[in-house]
Amino acid sequence: MGVTIGIVKETTENETRVALVPEVTAKLGAMQAEVLVETGAGTAAGIPDELYKDASIEPDARALIERCDILFKVQPPTEAEVAALKPGSIVVGFMQPHRQHAMLQQLCDKQITSFAVELVPRISRAQSMDALSSQAAVAGYKAVLLAAGALPKFVPMLTTAAGTIRPSSFLIMGAGVAGLQAIATARRLGGVVEAFDVRSATREQVESLGAKFVDTGVSAEGEGGYARELTDEEKAKQQEVLADHIARTDVVITTAAVPGKPAPRLISAADVEAMRPGSVIVDLGAESGGNCELTEAGSTVVRHGVTIIGPVNLPSTLPRHASEMYARNLLNLMSPALHVDEGDNAGETEIRIDWDDEVFAGAVLTRDGEIIHEPTRAALAKGAA
Repeated sequence: MGVTIGIVKETTENETRVALVPEVTAKLGAMQAEVLVETGAGTAAGIPDELYKDASIEPDARALIERCDILFKVQPPTEAEVAALKPGSIVVGFMQPHRQHAMLQQLCDKQITSFAVELVPRISRAQSMDALSSQAAVAGYKAVLLAAGALPKFVPMLTTAAGTIRPSSFLIMGAGVAGLQAIATARRLGGVVEAFDVRSATREQVESLGAKFVDTGVSAEGEGGYARELTDEEKAKQQEVLADHIARTDVVITTAAVPGKPAPRLISAADVEAMRPGSVIVDLGAESGGNCELTEAGSTVVRHGVTIIGPVNLPSTLPRHASEMYARNLLNLMSPALHVDEGDNAGETEIRIDWDDEVFAGAVLTRDGEIIHEPTRAALAKGAA
């Protein structure tokens, strides 16, 4: 067949997703690629081995990796996985380059080409490849369910024989994909929703979902669809406006992030203290330091009567659909590099990457023994100095 693509069982703690699902392995098979799946790779996502009818099930992860031309991952490859890759092969996944310095050096030493899905450019043509967005949608949805489960009250308005129950109020901080999905989910549950984002261009999207946009008078439009970091003066002005909204809201869901940097601080300890007892904060920035000063990553704590939830890896709590979306992202990203030979080796697939393509050029992390992504290279150089 020419090209061999493999997936293995993810070994990171609490990671339940899988990089390929049967639907996508069938499409890769139709492109004349051979697909190898480690025994039990999809079990945690509710996908048993027998559903991978278009793939070969292999019990030995190391032997599988040694045969791969392309290894698809969810989490960054482990030291053992990189060691098993053959020189010149390709690995694709969430590479977390800002915190995986040893892995990057190992990839360079073995001449491995790596693509980081979090580096895929945020352009219209690449929307179907955008794994950050697909997984953020899962997180935004699940954040509202976590909040609803922790609230000591109903979310929707109810009219009962015992009187009318007023609906719960939500404040969604950050109107990216996670924030917009949180708005939509909170509205479906019957909550009254406000939302804000430092990017003023999101107002129309927020309002189209039935939420009220909170205008803080601060705009931080950044490059590539992300927000830039705010100045100290801008942060102070934003905080002053938001403090009142936070204090009178039942649920605050924070989604603000700056790629490769600590999560921006949006909620202070004083803000938490001013909230009503029984209120809930779900901090989707917990893994990168937290949007709330009192968040503890991976834990739920109660401070001043307020429940603060700091979830990590929320997409893994809905692994079936998270895996389906992620696998489609990988297929859409890499399928342009898979070419079926129509010449002497008709029917065989080969890898041909167009390095002039802005998607491949933007997502590549290591190639030919070098770190290609400039911010990552600069960060490593600074750390070594």
